[in-house]
Amino acid sequence: MPPGGPQAVGTSPGGPRKVSRVILLDPADRILLLHGFEPGDPADDWWFTPGGGVEGTETREQAALRELAEETGITQVDLGPVLWHRYCSFPFDGRRWEQDEWYFLARTDRTEITPAGLTELERRSVAGARWWTSEELLSARETVYPTRLAELFRTLLDDGPPVAPVVLAPEIV
Repeated sequence: MPPGGPQAVGTSPGGPRKVSRVILLDPADRILLLHGFEPGDPADDWWFTPGGGVEGTETREQAALRELAEETGITQVDLGPVLWHRYCSFPFDGRRWEQDEWYFLARTDRTEITPAGLTELERRSVAGARWWTSEELLSARETVYPTRLAELFRTLLDDGPPVAPVVLAPEIV
């Protein structure tokens, strides 16, 4: 069960993979989550935020926008601040993945999802997407990553973005 989703590519020689994730909110303050699963076992499934690894010389912000466009087709967003930082390590697709994740706040008026830019691995491990209300997420029985997302999302809606990014506890599965 990967806490970060299927787009991770392992550990680089310089440490964990740098990943940008997006907390995408629509006009009704719903959050977009992708539905992922282990490629060899579709019953091993979870929900996670859009995002993926920084490529080449791109910034974390550029990676967040690129990954969001590839995974959802949504390109018209207002990218806000970094909300949270998280380190995670997990098994997925037969190997161990380590990631240093930054979660950006973003807003959009568009709610139609067109995941035309998925990688081959994502096509084998992403079952779809769904917009969630805070109440739905708080009462969900499904696995969601990061594991505290429901609580973090509710706090975001109640209090707004933090003054500085919150460092989440590492998640090692």
